[in-house]
Amino acid sequence: MAENPDQPLLKVRQKGLLTIAIMAATLLQVLDTTIANVALPHMQASLGATQDSISWVLTSYIVASAIAIPITGWLADRIGSRRLFIVSVCTFVVASMLCGIATSLIEMVLFRLIQGISGAFIAPLAQSLLLDINRKSDHAKAMSIYGMGIMIGPIAGPILGGWLTENFNWRWVFYVNVPVGILCIALLLWLLPSKETVKRHFDATGFALLGLGLAALQLVLDRGEHVDWFNANEIWIETGIAAAAFWMFGVHAFTAKSPLFPKDLWRDRNMVSGAIFMFVLGVLTMSAMALLPPMLQSLFGYPVMETGTLLASRGMGVLITMFLVGRISHFVDLRLMVFVGFVICAGSLWMMTGWSLEMDWVPVVESGFVQGLGLGLIFVPLNILSFATLHPAYRTDGASLLNLSRNIGSSIGIALMAALLTRNTQISHADLAQHATFESLPLDPAMSGILGATGDSAMAMLNGEVTRQAAMIAYLDDFKLMTIATLLVLPLILLLKRPTPRKPGDELPVMAE
Repeated sequence: MAENPDQPLLKVRQKGLLTIAIMAATLLQVLDTTIANVALPHMQASLGATQDSISWVLTSYIVASAIAIPITGWLADRIGSRRLFIVSVCTFVVASMLCGIATSLIEMVLFRLIQGISGAFIAPLAQSLLLDINRKSDHAKAMSIYGMGIMIGPIAGPILGGWLTENFNWRWVFYVNVPVGILCIALLLWLLPSKETVKRHFDATGFALLGLGLAALQLVLDRGEHVDWFNANEIWIETGIAAAAFWMFGVHAFTAKSPLFPKDLWRDRNMVSGAIFMFVLGVLTMSAMALLPPMLQSLFGYPVMETGTLLASRGMGVLITMFLVGRISHFVDLRLMVFVGFVICAGSLWMMTGWSLEMDWVPVVESGFVQGLGLGLIFVPLNILSFATLHPAYRTDGASLLNLSRNIGSSIGIALMAALLTRNTQISHADLAQHATFESLPLDPAMSGILGATGDSAMAMLNGEVTRQAAMIAYLDDFKLMTIATLLVLPLILLLKRPTPRKPGDELPVMAE
């Protein structure tokens, strides 16, 4: 009997409740990528860590997550997506509780590793499951819901983390996951359906090579700023390992009989193009989100909570366009939406290049809202296009690839912009400082000796203002670079093709054992 192409792959009861449970788990995982950032100074004092070593609380989570994501598809086929999703959420909740009661840095890093590994499977599985339980005609709405969680999480994380840290203590940054996680697990046990398992060969060589490359790359990006990048032997060694591992993985992926990612995944033009766009999106979006909080706090003097409130306008823009996209996607070319979204994002970044230290909060809210509108127009159509021509059997592998691409892009973008910010701040400071000396100022040279210590204090204050102005110039340089990069991405939209519906009766591909 011919298959109805507009029927969900998995029929479920109480689809609304199940969607809430799936997205609650996803939101917990996404929040934990940023929620702990604002609590790091408090953790440092409590755990007796140094400023350098406390960064491993973030690094351990990111590295563990990056390494684990690629095997999501294999695990889901081997033990079942239902079992893997529930076990992942349970482990994540337990690890969150252990992070909250950690008494030393070693314990915290260990528990964050466990949290990162278990959390790595949640986002790809959530995306795949939302596609499976919805009809093809409802995939746009499903991806809108998924996109809201993925895009809002990093914005809401610092706000929630700051509020919990200020009103309770840093341990509640992790404890907050427990009650929500328990309710989520109960709903998943009740409603989440099972999928047929598949005997599939595990590509240990491919996983080892990709895991080694990702781990080395993440260490380069997270450690680079602390050890002055390529002035340290550590960074050269890690870069060499990453390059060699990625090269060998690429060769292995196209020559092995049963590689880690199925070869049909690489043959799907839209999926490969989607992965490239997700990488670019990660570079552009997360870089801006990482740059703005320290800028608003250090240069403009906004407290943590007020900073989070100002940045929430980006989330409002995302919600509006994602809501609209889910309802107009059947009438408008999705590729056009992606194009317009990138143009709007470029416009918002250009707005940010006109900022100054004398401005109030209005330009921050305006540019953030406009950028959110653009991101909403990009994320949902891009996900729909990526999966439109992909066989349902490869959805979990495809979701893993998209999430991995976005995460790598985010890490590279944040590290690159932070490095450029530091370098350009130093250059701008040197340029400005040469015009701010007793010799260059319109003062009598004798004033230097007369003023004495008071003059030294005045010059120190002047140097502080020069540093502040130099930092602002460096931020503006970053925004200009991001504007140009966003515009340069536009021609890549030609790689995407209009989706061709899968024919009724198409057979599932055979997985190699």
